[in-house]
Amino acid sequence: MARRIGIKDVAAAAGVSVATVSNILNRVEGKRASEETRKRVLRVAEELGYAPNGLARGLRTQRSHTIGFISDEIATTPNASRMVLGAQETAAAHGMVLLLVNTGGDEQLERRSIEMLLQRQVDGVLYAAMYHRVVRLPESLRSTPSVLLDARCDDPAVGFVVPDEVQGGYTAVRELIDHGHRRIGMTTGTADIPALHGRIEGYRKALAEAGAPYDPALIASEEVAHLGSVADDVAAGYRAARRLLTTGQRPTALFCFNDRMAAGAYRAAAELGLSIPGDLSVIGFDNQELVAEALYPALSTVQLPHYEMGERAVTQLLALTGTPGGPPGPVLQEMLHCPLVGRASVASPPRR
Repeated sequence: MARRIGIKDVAAAAGVSVATVSNILNRVEGKRASEETRKRVLRVAEELGYAPNGLARGLRTQRSHTIGFISDEIATTPNASRMVLGAQETAAAHGMVLLLVNTGGDEQLERRSIEMLLQRQVDGVLYAAMYHRVVRLPESLRSTPSVLLDARCDDPAVGFVVPDEVQGGYTAVRELIDHGHRRIGMTTGTADIPALHGRIEGYRKALAEAGAPYDPALIASEEVAHLGSVADDVAAGYRAARRLLTTGQRPTALFCFNDRMAAGAYRAAAELGLSIPGDLSVIGFDNQELVAEALYPALSTVQLPHYEMGERAVTQLLALTGTPGGPPGPVLQEMLHCPLVGRASVASPPRR
């Protein structure tokens, strides 16, 4: 078996001391070397195929340069997986590696996964949950820097990053109001989650600001058989939209809880002979591109900032870990802006 290349080999080939090589490869602050020396050491290390001993470095710096990422199902959800990408790329930019575990909501698997990550001495943990739920940080993570992602808790000592659902709902309905709509329906599921309550609050806030009356009869809720199921979301959206569109005074616009429910509204409108946006304007939520851009006309929607959420969560976590021997940064509880993505499904209401 070939001998492992060590730091002494790099030092000998570059004609410098072992300490100089160590300082350059580990980017030790305050230890200066000429640019020519730095480039020569890096070139020689690459040519020799030198890989630093991560275990030894971890013992020396008390850092493993790894971050644990535990999620219920985010890693396997196509749209939300951008949170993983945002976290992964931000971690990589700081020389960190993400260790990802998807538990599928299995509590026993979650406990074992946390134990495994802590045994590997991760520098911190991102604890992620779908649907912006209120959760409790597991007790086993209380002694490790941890940040909640797409979830929150009432403990001021725990940081989190979530979307601003109220602002997102307000932005969606404001877009319809700005096009002249006043009788605006909303289609939703029945799950008791912060995302639903926040979007309804934003809906009501936009109506109140415009002087439009709030009518509870214009909110149609339908049970989604399986949360996260595309087919079930579309079916629930269809039932809710059809119910609203067959009333005596149908709405001129619909705000749908998510893009998949908006797809169901498109189907209901087509069955009733209503054109979008000529007879009915529709706006969604999520900006799930495989849905929103595939609909005809393309769906106007509000974007969940998934990538930015992953990015901010890692940034928070790195601040919490602090510098070796230094104090940790402050605990932050952030709500991120949800921007409007305007496409072709919103227009002025038809004249009657």
